[in-house]
Amino acid sequence: MVSMEQIKKEIMEQLDLSREIPDAEILAMIDDAVCRRAKEKIVPLDVRRQLQREVFYSLRRLDLLQELLEDDEITEIMVNGCGNIFYEKNGRISRWHKAFSSKEKLEDVIQQMVGSNNRVVNEYSPIVDTRLKDGSRVNIVLEPIAIDGSCISIRKFPKHPILMEDLIARGSVSQEIADFLQLLVRAGYNIFISGGTGSGKTTFLNALSAFIPQEERVVTIEDSAELQIRSIPNLVRLESRNEHQEAGNEITIRDLIRSALRMRPDRIVLGEIRGAEALDMLQAMNTGHDGSLSTGHANSCEDMLKRIETMVLMGVELPLDAIRAQIASGIDILVHLGRLRDRSRKVLHVTEILGWKEHQICVCPLYQFRETGTEGEAIKGCWEKTGELVHQEKLRAAGLRLPSEETQKR
Repeated sequence: MVSMEQIKKEIMEQLDLSREIPDAEILAMIDDAVCRRAKEKIVPLDVRRQLQREVFYSLRRLDLLQELLEDDEITEIMVNGCGNIFYEKNGRISRWHKAFSSKEKLEDVIQQMVGSNNRVVNEYSPIVDTRLKDGSRVNIVLEPIAIDGSCISIRKFPKHPILMEDLIARGSVSQEIADFLQLLVRAGYNIFISGGTGSGKTTFLNALSAFIPQEERVVTIEDSAELQIRSIPNLVRLESRNEHQEAGNEITIRDLIRSALRMRPDRIVLGEIRGAEALDMLQAMNTGHDGSLSTGHANSCEDMLKRIETMVLMGVELPLDAIRAQIASGIDILVHLGRLRDRSRKVLHVTEILGWKEHQICVCPLYQFRETGTEGEAIKGCWEKTGELVHQEKLRAAGLRLPSEETQKR
C-alpha cells in the first residue's frame, strides 16, 4: 500500500525552497512519486487521484479540512480536538469519518490559518478570530483552554455574495419587505439587524448594503472581514487586530470607529457590536452618518434594545434615560432574523423606533412573520403588515415615497 506520509516526505526532500513553486509542478511531483512508490503494483485511478489530492492538501492547503472547505454545500466546520470533526450540510450536523493523525498536525493547520492572516495564537493568547483566503470566518481556541483538544470553528460564506433577490427566492423575506427596506437604505435610515447565532445576520447585512447608492463613501468595520460589498467604488475596509504578545499593539473596534469618523464617510457599516463599541456606534449614527448599518445578537427586537443598553454601560456610566434617548435617536429601524424549527432563516420582525418617552423607547411593529402550518418538515407562513412607517422625513428629503403613498397620489 502506498503511504501518504512516505510520498509527502519524498516531495518535501525534493522541494527547492529558494523559489516559488506553482501548484501544477507540485501536483506533477506527487503523481510521479505515486507511480514510483507503486512499482509493479497496479494502483486504481480513483485511489491514485485521492492520494494525490490528500498529499497536495497536506502540503499546500489545510490538510484534510480542505475537502470540507471545497464542498459548497457545507456551511460550517467544527473541529473538537484532533479526533472529532463535524460539519453542517443542508442545515444538518454530521460527524466526519476522517480525523487528524496527531495533535501536532492539528497545531500545524491552526498556525497556517492564523499566519496567513497576520494573526497570532499561542499559550499567551489562546483564543483568536481570523479568516481564510476565501473569506470564511474562523474561531480558534487552543488546548488546554479547550479541555479536550484545540478547537476550530469555521463559518463558510458563499463565493458570490447573496443578494436580496436570492433571499426572496429562498423564502427568507418577502418582496414587499425587501422593496420597503431598499427605500429606507437609499434614504439613509439607520438600520440595525438582530438575531441569534446562525440566523443570517451577516448575509442580510450584505444584501442590504447592495442598496447603498454607488456614489457614497462607505467605511466597513469588522473583527474579521466577512462583508462582501462589491457595488461601492469608494469603499474603505477596516479590521480589528488582537494584541500581540511582543508588541501589545491591539487595535479595537472602538479605535476603528473613532478613526472612521475622520475618514469623511457617508455611512459606516459595523459588522457586529459585542461590547462598549455600542456607544461609539450610536454616536456615529447621531452625528450625521445617516444610513449606517450594524448587527447584534439577541432573541427579539426588545431584547436587542436591552442588550444595546447593557453594552453601552460596559463602556461608560450613564443614566439609563440618557442611553435610551441615544438609542431612540440613533437607530431608525430594527430588523430581527430567526432560524425556525425546519432550519430555515427568515425575517421575523421589522420594527420602527419612534422615540423616547416616559423613560421608555417607543416602537412600532411594521411587519411580522406568522406561521400558518407545515408541509412535510417545512414551515409555511406569511408576512403580515402590522403598521405604517411614522417617520418619513428622510424619505421625503431623499425625494422618495412609499408605494402606498404613490398609489394615493395617483
